[in-house]
Amino acid sequence: MTFHIITIFPDIFNSYFKESIIKRAQEKKQISIKIYDLRNWASDRHRSVDDTPYGGGAGMVMKIEPLYKALKEIKGRKKNIKVILFSAKGKVWNQQLAQIYSNNKKAQDYILICGRYEGVDERLLNFIDEEISIGNYVLTGGEIPAMIFVDSLTRLLPGVLGNEESAIEESHSQPGILEYPHYTKPHCFSVGRKKYFVPEILLSGDHQKIKAWREKMSRRITNS
Repeated sequence: MTFHIITIFPDIFNSYFKESIIKRAQEKKQISIKIYDLRNWASDRHRSVDDTPYGGGAGMVMKIEPLYKALKEIKGRKKNIKVILFSAKGKVWNQQLAQIYSNNKKAQDYILICGRYEGVDERLLNFIDEEISIGNYVLTGGEIPAMIFVDSLTRLLPGVLGNEESAIEESHSQPGILEYPHYTKPHCFSVGRKKYFVPEILLSGDHQKIKAWREKMSRRITNS
């Protein structure tokens, strides 16, 4: 799976994509991440990618020409490629959408457009497949949503996580269900005279009872 990210701040991604699971997935050739500086498709000597909005108003709007040129060049002759624009007015991203995308055998390449300023020229919507939002709030740009998109899809790919059950049992794997609580050593954690213990059921070795407890705790968290 290849992610093509179009941005005006390419260096933003350097640290996040060079660590942990995303780094290992790239090293194992399970995914490929390519970052493109949108200014490379600007046509003036100032490498401008934005301009004032028609009709007036605050802020600047990203121009369609450089975005269209970038899309055209990156897509080339590839057929199975999906174009995503990150936008506050897009479809809200969730775990179920991530699972659908990760299981999509037709689209193995994604072009991710990171908007900035007041947004992009609306005419760009004629050349994308989907607008996606990561929540009902506004961010400075689409770079963080792009990281979230790549991360949430990558960890669902076969062989990326060390334990395949990790992606099955975690929160939101099933709609409306949050994962059960986790504990590790020590058994007793003390702060002054106050002691905090691991639930005894987890120390019992009875896997049936532990499974039942975890299912119960998952439901209880959802209803709280």
